[in-house]
Amino acid sequence: SQIISYWGYPDEEYDIVTEDGYILGLYRIPYGKTNNNNNSVQRLVVYLQHGLLTSASDWISNLPNNSLGFILADAGYDVWMGNSRGNTWSRKHLYLKPKSEKFWAFSFDEMAKYDLPASIDFIVKQTGQEEMFYVGHSQGTTLGFITFSTIPKIAERIKIFFALAPVFSVKYVKSPLIKMTYKWKSLVMALSGNKDFLPKTSFNKFIGSKLCSLQIFNNICLNILFKIFGNDSKNLNMSRLDVYLSQNPEGTSVQNMAHWIQLLKSTHLKAFDWGRPDLNLIHFNQTTPPSYNVTNMNVAIATWNGESDLLADPEDVKILYSKLKNHIYHKTISYYNHIDFLYGLDVYDQVYHEIIDIIQNNL
Repeated sequence: SQIISYWGYPDEEYDIVTEDGYILGLYRIPYGKTNNNNNSVQRLVVYLQHGLLTSASDWISNLPNNSLGFILADAGYDVWMGNSRGNTWSRKHLYLKPKSEKFWAFSFDEMAKYDLPASIDFIVKQTGQEEMFYVGHSQGTTLGFITFSTIPKIAERIKIFFALAPVFSVKYVKSPLIKMTYKWKSLVMALSGNKDFLPKTSFNKFIGSKLCSLQIFNNICLNILFKIFGNDSKNLNMSRLDVYLSQNPEGTSVQNMAHWIQLLKSTHLKAFDWGRPDLNLIHFNQTTPPSYNVTNMNVAIATWNGESDLLADPEDVKILYSKLKNHIYHKTISYYNHIDFLYGLDVYDQVYHEIIDIIQNNL
């Protein structure tokens, strides 16, 4: 919320409680700088959901003319930004402490089952609006695919699902760092313990804001980014590299990372495998984790993906597209990597103005 008020926008902050007791930070930009608060105008709600290891700040990390949160507010929308359990803004629970392993026994299954519905229900109550537009990036699209195909009453609230760098299956992921994590998964899990994974600390804030801003380290930091997400330095605002790196990573659970690792060789999106038939039986009423069937999703969806994306690989995206029933628009951008959808210099021209156009055409 500091970033929002820094740029002169109105900001509201809410703590919402999920059905299983997690307390999540939800942020709102109710109107823009150019359209001051006129309560007689009911603004349409757009909900933004961040990806893996990040937070709501993804949508407001750029200059206002290139940050989707601010762009939508200035275009006259009521903007809400969610935070998944376990990140910096959602590390609280009604009775579990973040020091306990029980707090961290979740993956994107629970984010889709509890976090997203709680956020959407809260926004409906708060605004009185029965429907909204949903924008997800990366894991934020995964949550949409699961929630909107398994919880019809939430799916009915979504006018259009805008999916940026959509992630459904991860069989063809090419990211060297992800592949290395898969190869050394036992070691990675042993070193991480059973709790949180890559939380925001003063050390990584220091690396991002101080170290990476030094010329000598600039290329090292960039190369790490590109090894994870894909190459494209020409489309990144280098003067803001320290901002991006000081705000990320924001943390998740080790179990969430383990869930993604379980799926690395599969063309299906499956629930978390608890490792034993009896444990799976408790969670799913069956001995193996069920697959999520995106063909059950009736929500209209518009998608954007990048051919240089090492995480949402074009081959995986093709598998997803073959399963979508109500695919109203799609665009592949040849030079886009995974984070260009947030930080790309030309992201307004390539993606954001198209989102606004599609919303306007579907009113």
